Amino acid sequence: MIGFIVGLIIGALARLIKPGKQDLGLLATLLLGLAGSVIGGVVANLLGTGDIFELNVLGFVVAVIAAVLLIGVAESLAGRRTHR
Repeated sequence: MIGFIVGLIIGALARLIKPGKQDLGLLATLLLGLAGSVIGGVVANLLGTGDIFELNVLGFVVAVIAAVLLIGVAESLAGRRTHR
């Protein structure tokens, strides 16, 4: 449950960090934040800094970066779909 809440926070942070107008809805942003938090946990686990279910600084930083990238990709895909 804590991981879910942290994932939502990561999605909100990623939305604040990513510059420009964003066409994604809040739900999509939060879900991408959850995906970013999983990616951050996996990377931190692979680097040996902690378990995937454990909150640590490296995992959090990687999670925010991953969420920003995921939001950027999702926006570009959504923009491409609406401009056809």
